[in-house]
Amino acid sequence: VQLQACGGGLVQAGGSLRLSCAASGRTFGRSIMGWFRQAPGKEREFVAAITWSRGNTFYADSVKGRFTISRDNAKNTVYLQMNSLKPEDTAVYYCAAGRDITLATLSGNYDYWGQGTQVTVSS
Repeated sequence: VQLQACGGGLVQAGGSLRLSCAASGRTFGRSIMGWFRQAPGKEREFVAAITWSRGNTFYADSVKGRFTISRDNAKNTVYLQMNSLKPEDTAVYYCAAGRDITLATLSGNYDYWGQGTQVTVSS
């Protein structure tokens, strides 16, 4: 499985960005797609996830109501719409493909990772 993430950039606080993650290769068995982020000096943290089949979604409390994850099964692509961005959202954002939908928030559930895309929110 190859994951290609894009859409990051520099935005002012209160602005919006949309990240995309295109999956290719042998995606069979990867039931869930997730977004994680890692800020400088901090551990990688869960942001959002979505199941391929039913589109069930999961969000970290810190982004609920501001971020929306969606997927386009025909394009094998997952999106993360980020609104009302805050400086604390600044991080490298990674998409990942995982197996177990009951472990949506755990990074260990994901065995394929994209290269990361930088999101910087200025105050």
